[in-house]
Amino acid sequence: MRKLLHIDWIMFLSMIGLVAIGVVFIQSAGAARQIAALHAAWRSHALTAIVGILLYLGLALLDYRKVLKWAAWPCFAVAMVLLLAVLGLGDKVYGGQRWLWFFQPSEIAKLATILAVARFFGRKEARTDFKGFIAAMAMLAVPVVLILAEPDLGTALVLVPAVLTMLCAARVWIKGLVTILLAGLIAAGALLGAVAAAEREPDRAKREAILARIPLHPHQIRRLRVFLNPDLDPNGSGWNLRQAKLSIGSGFIYGKGIGKGDQKLLGYLPPSVSMNDFIFAVVAEEAGFRGALVTLGLFLAMLLSALRVGATCNDDQGLLLIVGISTLVFCHVYVNVAMSIGLMPITGLPLPFISAGKTFLVILMAAFGLAQSVALHPSAPDNPENQN
Repeated sequence: MRKLLHIDWIMFLSMIGLVAIGVVFIQSAGAARQIAALHAAWRSHALTAIVGILLYLGLALLDYRKVLKWAAWPCFAVAMVLLLAVLGLGDKVYGGQRWLWFFQPSEIAKLATILAVARFFGRKEARTDFKGFIAAMAMLAVPVVLILAEPDLGTALVLVPAVLTMLCAARVWIKGLVTILLAGLIAAGALLGAVAAAEREPDRAKREAILARIPLHPHQIRRLRVFLNPDLDPNGSGWNLRQAKLSIGSGFIYGKGIGKGDQKLLGYLPPSVSMNDFIFAVVAEEAGFRGALVTLGLFLAMLLSALRVGATCNDDQGLLLIVGISTLVFCHVYVNVAMSIGLMPITGLPLPFISAGKTFLVILMAAFGLAQSVALHPSAPDNPENQN
């Protein structure tokens, strides 16, 4: 227990601050909902955070190397089974089959994949050549394909850069990684180009024919169309984005005050998204630019603290673990904030530690518990025991 006195306090307190912001603004957003049970969603977030803190501290006390050695592959295998199970037994919510009873297997799969990659490529004997690259692509492809089948494009997209960044840190066949990156950029450009071409087509039949050839679900195509043309459907597909931007802009510097956001209270920012995907808009409206800056500052402090731990770690497994977790959280924050201000297409990605979501919160706190373990269990350089 004495080890806990030496935890990285910046990392820990930044996380607690973000959770506290989540509790405050989930309560504020929930007050505008018509369903009485959702008024207490902030309590659920707070109680889940308590469980998460206990898990965080427990994992911090464990040697992360032992966790990776004994749990990485079993966790990966269980996560893949759960992803398969959700496709057959999961509950459909908003057109996606992502929930298995009370939790989301895709959230578990993200951390499990990071653990497996850190274990596989953090060992001294790990292959970083072409064969290692093929193994890495297989480890990434399995969860991504299963997550896309739900369908959950946003979750799959944040897992890809997290793993690719880990592979870059491990120096796994850099030419292959550059090829994957270029292919991804070309594919994204081609999709946006196809949607843009359809939008420019005046003939409706031809436009529908172009859109029908795009290999995405209809709701994903609609999101891309709204991203390229925000005024396309201001009262339908573009409503959430339009109201989120109005919420953020109306907060000015100091905000309207906690619980006093007009967009949320009047229902213009739909209650279905105000405490989840678009909670950043609630923060910005009620706490203003100042509150938004504090929120982003806490994320920055936490991530920089984690990366500092990784940079001073003499163990490749610890470094890869830190890189994967930090990249995953950064992608979530970037995409969530960017979509709220119209810089990226709308996805269903929550804001880490702040958006309502039990599975996501617990998994994140467990992940940073492991990051804290890296700080608490330093290793001597080139110690063979750290590579087993």
